Amino acid sequence: MSTNNEIKIKKLLDLHVPGTVILASWLDAKGFSYDLQQRYKKSEWLESIGVGAFIRPNENVNWQGAVYSLQKQANLQVHIGGLTALSLLGYSHYLRSGVETIYLFSKLKTKLPAWFEKYSWSEPITHIKTSFLPSAQGYEEFNQGVFQIKIASPERAILECLYLTPDILDILEAYQILSGLVNLRPELMQSLLIDCKSVKVKRLFLYMLKKANHQWGQFLDTSKVLLGTGDREVVKNGKYDSEFHITVPKELARL
Repeated sequence: MSTNNEIKIKKLLDLHVPGTVILASWLDAKGFSYDLQQRYKKSEWLESIGVGAFIRPNENVNWQGAVYSLQKQANLQVHIGGLTALSLLGYSHYLRSGVETIYLFSKLKTKLPAWFEKYSWSEPITHIKTSFLPSAQGYEEFNQGVFQIKIASPERAILECLYLTPDILDILEAYQILSGLVNLRPELMQSLLIDCKSVKVKRLFLYMLKKANHQWGQFLDTSKVLLGTGDREVVKNGKYDSEFHITVPKELARL
């Protein structure tokens, strides 16, 4: 091996974050040409997991390491949200047991690369494309060992959960989660609600918050949250609430 190749490989190892995917486009930007990448692949310094994506041989790379690369190398505006974010933040005792679907959220026109969508990750992954919340607020950096990934804050995550009701997430389950969120930040919650574009989400949130009666809810100025006009039938054959003009499951109304 030439001295130049040794220097290049050392640089590659220094740049690589263990447990993450290495993107070909990122390598190219760092000075590793396509031909050099193929030589590293042939010599088993890199292992392909799809077009434009590599891992280090014998290195355990999970979906978190892949999301890190989407965020930090591909610079995609995608984050871990909803139930998944709440679970990572320590609220898993309110969630279901067993293998859980991983929820990724992004803007409407975001397209994930084929290598990510086709790879067999340990958990099923659902990509939710929506712009119902502002893209610039309500995130945290979650420490995943040697790297960090961008996830929704609990304030944003609970609104994302409500967005998924009733088709993907059961409304009663969403209420159980909300009822356990006793320490949300009113200022951030207020800001997210004001900028939220989903009338359904805002009405459901305020309806559930009234039931949960959290102390932090007293610091919200709900008069600034626009709830639109007309009725919203969130579920069929439910119970109509005249204050928030929504139809909710009868089981929730009885709580």
